[in-house]
Amino acid sequence: MVDVGSKAETERVAVAGGSITMQPETLALVRSGGFEKGDVIAVARVAGVMAAKNTSNMIPLCHPLPLTQVVVEFDDTSSDDRIDITATTKTTYKTGVEMEALTAVSVAALTIYDMCKAVDRGME
Repeated sequence: MVDVGSKAETERVAVAGGSITMQPETLALVRSGGFEKGDVIAVARVAGVMAAKNTSNMIPLCHPLPLTQVVVEFDDTSSDDRIDITATTKTTYKTGVEMEALTAVSVAALTIYDMCKAVDRGME
């Protein structure tokens, strides 16, 4: 890992985005809460937050960070076949939080895929 011991602590903010595309019927099921596993968006939000908090355990050489905020948001209104995901991470520390934001988006998208794969294997 890079030595950040002599760096000053500053406020750090990162925003990452991604999307998952699916059949319109699958998105309609997500919107209506029609999945046995539960509320897809709520579970994906929690998964994204948990992933951000555990980034240093998943990505080699990432510093563990004292995150002060993680927000994972979803937008399913821009298309009838896509969910856009945005994660914002914040800290006051010696190194940036971009890996945490990217990890949050990635795991949120993977969670959506996992919860919806029984009805739509063509998600991207």
